[in-house]
Amino acid sequence: MTITRDMLLAAIDRVAAAMERDFDMLNTADGALGDGDLGVTMTRGMRAISAMKDDLPDDIGMALFQCAQAFTKSSGSSYGTLMATGLMSAAKTLRGAQSIDAADVPDLIAGARDKMKERGKAELGGKTVLDSLDYVSRATAEADAGEMARAAAQAADKALDDFRDKPATVGRARIFGEKSIGLDDPGMLAMQSVVKAATGQ
Repeated sequence: MTITRDMLLAAIDRVAAAMERDFDMLNTADGALGDGDLGVTMTRGMRAISAMKDDLPDDIGMALFQCAQAFTKSSGSSYGTLMATGLMSAAKTLRGAQSIDAADVPDLIAGARDKMKERGKAELGGKTVLDSLDYVSRATAEADAGEMARAAAQAADKALDDFRDKPATVGRARIFGEKSIGLDDPGMLAMQSVVKAATGQ
């Protein structure tokens, strides 16, 4: 199975719609452990991408690069920067490609995870979006191409379940310490929405 430009455009539409739908939920979750503006960040970012998606080139790498640029211009938030960093990682790997082979997806996600980890100066296990991407990367690596979308969505769910009752130790949420136990990390919630929308699950 290959992921084409048309499939990328359809995924952008689904993710943009999901961010509009989850606007209040993400702001509320972020309000409990952060600035309360994650819904704003994600909605603005996807609106910016949606506005230029029909002009994206056939080169998938360049298309993702332009998406990263659009997201960056829409928001100066730390989460927006991390999202753009992840997109940029995939863009560099896919430069010149007209499509994405499903077999390459786990490594693309892992590469994005590692670049975001480097940019955010964070480690796995801190109850952040990095943990969500780690779960998704490992789950898709073990799945057949036809099951990859479902495996990704289930992995995003499992990451939230596994970390919900752990304290946040990275980013602004770490300030809340023990109070973060029992609360979902807002960045992980956002990634759950992104993964499920992107994969059509």
